[in-house]
Amino acid sequence: MSEPEGVRPGARAGAGARAGAEARTGTAGTGGATGTGPGRLLVAVYAVFALAAGARAGVQIGTKFSDAPLAYTLSALAAAVYVLATVALARGGRTSFRLAVAACSVELAGVLVVGTLSLVDSAAFPDETVWSGYGRGYGFVPLVLPVVGLLWLRRTARSGGGTLAGDGRPAGGG
Repeated sequence: MSEPEGVRPGARAGAGARAGAEARTGTAGTGGATGTGPGRLLVAVYAVFALAAGARAGVQIGTKFSDAPLAYTLSALAAAVYVLATVALARGGRTSFRLAVAACSVELAGVLVVGTLSLVDSAAFPDETVWSGYGRGYGFVPLVLPVVGLLWLRRTARSGGGTLAGDGRPAGGG
């Protein structure tokens, strides 16, 4: 009796299931999970910013929303983006990877757009947001954080996620 194609003689039955689980959870390879190694620090910083931005937005919206509704709504949006990035970076896996890239990209765009608008048209922002002045009130960490996040995602996609497609995305599709 011959072995089915692609099965090594003597291979254990659970190896394929284990490999599939590793691929789904982002634990295959040494750097596949975005929340491991140095990624843990990135997840921790995102968690702190999620808490800080969420608390700030909650207080601002709850006590003085009519003073600067745009600024306070943007602070709440920033908090939601930080929460999404935190969870996606911590979980790993293909779907979480994509969510993390989206969250970091939205965050970077938000910091650049809001940062520029808050300097060009300060009347539109009577109070600070997390992203005002490119994150000046937070030591410019909101400007640096998404860049570091995207670089980390790129690195983990290469080292643990296998190969990248020609356009820089992880190969393998959906």
